[in-house]
Amino acid sequence: MRGLRIRTLLVSATALTLCFSGVEAAPIENPIAVFSGLDKVTGRIISFDVYIDETVQFGALRVTPRTCLTQPPTEEPNTTVFAEVDEITLDAKIRRIFTGWMFAASPGLNAVEHPVYDVWLKDCAVKSSVEPPPGFAIDEYAQDEMGVIERPEGWFPLPPKRPYRSFDSGTIDLDTIED
Repeated sequence: MRGLRIRTLLVSATALTLCFSGVEAAPIENPIAVFSGLDKVTGRIISFDVYIDETVQFGALRVTPRTCLTQPPTEEPNTTVFAEVDEITLDAKIRRIFTGWMFAASPGLNAVEHPVYDVWLKDCAVKSSVEPPPGFAIDEYAQDEMGVIERPEGWFPLPPKRPYRSFDSGTIDLDTIED
C-alpha cells in the first residue's frame, strides 16, 4: 500500500514538472535595438541605437531592425533581433548583404561581417537618448523595463505600511495583539 502511494506521488510530481516546464512566457517586443559596429580601418567600435523599422547608416552599411525581442525576467535571458543590412557600393548602388536573426548572447553566430565593417546586436532597449523617428508609435511597446505588466486598480509600487502599536512596557502580551 505504501509503495503505491509513493509511486502515485512520483507520477504526479513528474506530470506537474512536465506540465510547467513546457510553459514559456511570450517574448517582449522592444522599440529599440542596440548595435555595436567595428570600423576595421580605424579600429573604432561604436554603439548605436536604432528604432524598429528605422534605417541607420554605419559607414557604408545601412542597418534596419524589424523586431527586437527579449525574454521576461522570469525566463532565461535571450535577446534577438531580426534585421536587414544593406551595403552602399562604390557605384552608389544598394546591395542586401544580410537578412536574418542576430543573437546578443552569441554575437559571432549571425553578426554581419564585411571587409571593412562588422555589426552585431548588443541588446534591446525601451528608452534611448536618441529621438524616435517622425511618426514612430512608441506607445505600442512596453514602457516598463521589466516588460508589460498588467497592474490592477489601486496598485501600489510598495506594500502600504502596516499600522503598528507601540508598547510602553517592556513586555508584550501576545494574546492581546490584534492582526
